[in-house]
Amino acid sequence: MITGHISNYNDLPLPKAIKKALDFLRYTDFSELKAGEYNIDGRKIYGQVIDMKTNSASSCKVESHRRYIDIQFLVKGHELIGFDYDLGKVKYVDSRLPNRDIIFYEDCVLPSTIKMTEGSFAIFFPNDLHQPGIADGEVCDIRKIVVKVDLNTVWDKDYE
Repeated sequence: MITGHISNYNDLPLPKAIKKALDFLRYTDFSELKAGEYNIDGRKIYGQVIDMKTNSASSCKVESHRRYIDIQFLVKGHELIGFDYDLGKVKYVDSRLPNRDIIFYEDCVLPSTIKMTEGSFAIFFPNDLHQPGIADGEVCDIRKIVVKVDLNTVWDKDYE
């Protein structure tokens, strides 16, 4: 997992595909976009604009992915995202890998959290369990963008 603020990611030694996703997040005016999915580079890199309310940790699902890296970016509001490493100790209850590249885990609350504020991002790799949408105090409306970056693209040396 990598966290940071969108204003200062350029110094991080990241693969070109992840930098392309972060450039999309930094230079797009999300106040003008409707909720939904947006193409950045076909199915190699795409974004989802999500408007939602935060909730209690016990109401938020723990998830992970296998094919895509998740970059979660907060445009409006504030939230906590629970996280932990996938050491095989948490049992999954719903695997939607073939169609949606997501695994949901049994009811649990992860031991650590990241405080997300406007402009912050968190990059979750396949071995990172994460639990987005947790209220930081009172429930609030948030707008977040989740960019999906195909793992094959990240390690492709020819990717531009």
